[in-house]
Amino acid sequence: MKTVYITRRETFNAAHKLWREDWSEEKNFEVFGRCSNKNWHGHNFTIYVTVKGFPSEETGFVINLKDLSEIIKQEVIEPLDHKNLNLDVPFLQGMLASTENIVIQVWDRIKEPIHAAGGELVKIKLVETENNFVEYYGGKDIY
Repeated sequence: MKTVYITRRETFNAAHKLWREDWSEEKNFEVFGRCSNKNWHGHNFTIYVTVKGFPSEETGFVINLKDLSEIIKQEVIEPLDHKNLNLDVPFLQGMLASTENIVIQVWDRIKEPIHAAGGELVKIKLVETENNFVEYYGGKDIY
């Protein structure tokens, strides 16, 4: 059998602020720049979820994309879309709402539901701006 990789793209909009309470306003601005704006800032995020597996002999699918879309919508889009990531999202409470931290938390939320649907989560790419994105492979070194 041949391993196939399939990717689903979804989008959400959210606001956040990069800010450490234990730092001064000056230090926050020095490290985080405009992203530390006290009035927050927002992004139109795009998330790419890549799953691998063997195509089913019955359906030809690695995973039913309808199922994958539903998992992403339920576990990612609904909790994050049009939210303040620092204030409104329980699974991000107590941590800096960086794109790196967001993608790790998303991985932890969708890994098992994807496995239950027949796939293996391989990679999440979270695009914050056209110039900035994070790719996460579940903590595995890719070197």
